[in-house]
Amino acid sequence: MSDSERSIDAQLLAQLQAWQGRTETLHDSITAAPMRGLSATLDRDDQAPLPGTPLPPLWHWLYFLPQVRQSGIGPDGHPRRGGFLPPVPLPRRMWAGGRLQWEADNPLALGDKVHRISRIESVTHKAGRSGDLVFVLVRHEIFNERGLALTEEQDIVYRPAAQPGDPAPAPTQAAQDAPWQRALVPDPVLLFRYSALTFNGHRIHYDRQYATEVECYPGLVVHGPLLATLLLDLLRRHLPAARVQRFEFKALRPTFDLHPFRVHGAPADGGRSARLWGSDHEGWLTMQASAQLF
Repeated sequence: MSDSERSIDAQLLAQLQAWQGRTETLHDSITAAPMRGLSATLDRDDQAPLPGTPLPPLWHWLYFLPQVRQSGIGPDGHPRRGGFLPPVPLPRRMWAGGRLQWEADNPLALGDKVHRISRIESVTHKAGRSGDLVFVLVRHEIFNERGLALTEEQDIVYRPAAQPGDPAPAPTQAAQDAPWQRALVPDPVLLFRYSALTFNGHRIHYDRQYATEVECYPGLVVHGPLLATLLLDLLRRHLPAARVQRFEFKALRPTFDLHPFRVHGAPADGGRSARLWGSDHEGWLTMQASAQLF
């Protein structure tokens, strides 16, 4: 076993848990070019944003981007381990889900000067069917000039490299009779554009040889945050006046660029919330989410 994939024993876990409580503060401005770019990438016919235009839900992921120097990039295209996030010695890293809460009276908007305070809340270990799993919970608070605007928790999971014969989790059949549905083709251009907008260098999204030969995926991987964004975009297409108060999502199964996929949604609680989910070309559930509305 290489140094880059050590077994997670009690001593190493204690070293990683020393990152708990670590904080980082970043500053940015809500500018128009990323908003226009994501609107085009999602194939929306939005008007050009003007100062004061509210930032759609999840579009804050276009800001506070990790602009690490080229010499600080690891072999997977991510920043090298260490720094703010703990140096977990497992090669596969994914954003597995999250929870977000928006402040009713303080939406983020074009022209805002913003800052984000991030904190490592926990580092935990679990022995999975295919080896060690390390879960890192990160909490972000985003402020503009008027105060707190958004609170977010991100679940990041680190996994061992894929091996032939690794057990695959049993898939779940997704409901296909939702009142809201949209079919999408995840071609490499869509994945490139989203990677570029979020300054995401992870090679599984654009380097087919790396994705298939090193990380052993069948094709390019559709970004989890892109899937979550498409779910809320589906809600916005059917309820354009709705304002999202809380959103939770969990990635259940990878989506690849080899086949079309679908996003689904249905109103709930008399229109006060919505159920949202994604499915692949075989009808398996890939992501499940819920949104509460103001």
